[in-house]
Amino acid sequence: MRRPVSLFVGLRYLRASKGSGFVSFVTFASVVGVSLGVATLIVVLSVMNGFEAELRDRLLGLTSHASLLVEPIAGEWEPLADQLAAQPGVTGVAPFVEHEVMVTGVDGMSAAIVTGIVPAYEQSVSRVHQAMLLGQMSDLQPASDNIVLGRVLARKLGVAVGDRVGILVPRFLVGGQSEGGPRLISFVVSGVFELGVQDHDSVRAFVNFQDAARLGGTEQGDSGLRILSQEVFTAPKRVRAAVAEVDPALVASVRDWTEQNASYFRAIKIEKLIMALLLSLIIGVAAFNIVATLVMVVNEKRGGIAILRTMGFSRREVIAVFVLQGTLIGWFGAIVGITSGVWLALNIDTVAPALERVLGFQFMPADLYYLTSLPAELQLGDVVGISVTVLLLTSLATIYPALRAASVHPAEVLRYE
Repeated sequence: MRRPVSLFVGLRYLRASKGSGFVSFVTFASVVGVSLGVATLIVVLSVMNGFEAELRDRLLGLTSHASLLVEPIAGEWEPLADQLAAQPGVTGVAPFVEHEVMVTGVDGMSAAIVTGIVPAYEQSVSRVHQAMLLGQMSDLQPASDNIVLGRVLARKLGVAVGDRVGILVPRFLVGGQSEGGPRLISFVVSGVFELGVQDHDSVRAFVNFQDAARLGGTEQGDSGLRILSQEVFTAPKRVRAAVAEVDPALVASVRDWTEQNASYFRAIKIEKLIMALLLSLIIGVAAFNIVATLVMVVNEKRGGIAILRTMGFSRREVIAVFVLQGTLIGWFGAIVGITSGVWLALNIDTVAPALERVLGFQFMPADLYYLTSLPAELQLGDVVGISVTVLLLTSLATIYPALRAASVHPAEVLRYE
């Protein structure tokens, strides 16, 4: 019967009594602080998850899920590609050869990575053909001397479709020794693409796989097969399993997307961790407010606590009163914050434009960013992790005030009453 009494007393102490307006204000501030911190943390992590997913999609739009390095690949790639394409979980295989070169145009010279591809196969492993602004990837036919440039690279060179660009390629002998001065090979710009990743759009160019032989053959630079899997997160394991079925000796030559783009995703992971820690300070301040609120309640209710002790309340039951009171404050704020944070994350595409109209500026200006809206990806793991952390933190914040209330000595308090 005494457990409900502890709950009743705890709820009674939550109500504002005469002369306790400041305590009620601090209680309200604690609830708002917890709610604001939780909602902000959920929304920010969801937006960063959205940016990570958007970046991953754009990066993989060019590099596929994994690459099997085979040097030289020459004309022997088709049987190997057919064997890999027949393996479970593999949805596309295409050959490639890459060269690091210098490209010259009307406005100057720029370093670039020229990739030789077979357009019909390339469509099965990348989305470059969907990112074409001008021209088509199918224009890269053998002996066509056509080249497709990234939008930023074309702008730096000052060229457009139909213009000619020169490619400077160093000459090498077997063993890597230079044969002499670089060769200058001319290509015609047949298309321009935009993937939305600065590091790709500013350095990437494509030519036909056979035309790449004019840049130094398939013995120079990276060459091999690009492989696309059914699911991006299981791709590293699936691709290696498929390669092992074909030729176990080739497994060591596999580079998956997590290795090829490790720096990007490591930077995002660090940014997410730092943002989570910084925004957690809001919740920490709110937890200290709960401590302050309960301490003030204990000081205000010293006489009531003494009377409860004389009526038979044990120290444990007094502790339960204030633990329940503080937990209700923290958990109510957490529930409000979780609800509002989840709603905002799920409706960021409508909330963000409304805020832009009210505040009079754009979060993602089209002239500065490739994205024109805030992406958001709400993950259950983030919501559960934040919820459990906040509930534990607000519960721990009640321990000190509750112990202080239990230490009240009825005789000393009631002596002067």
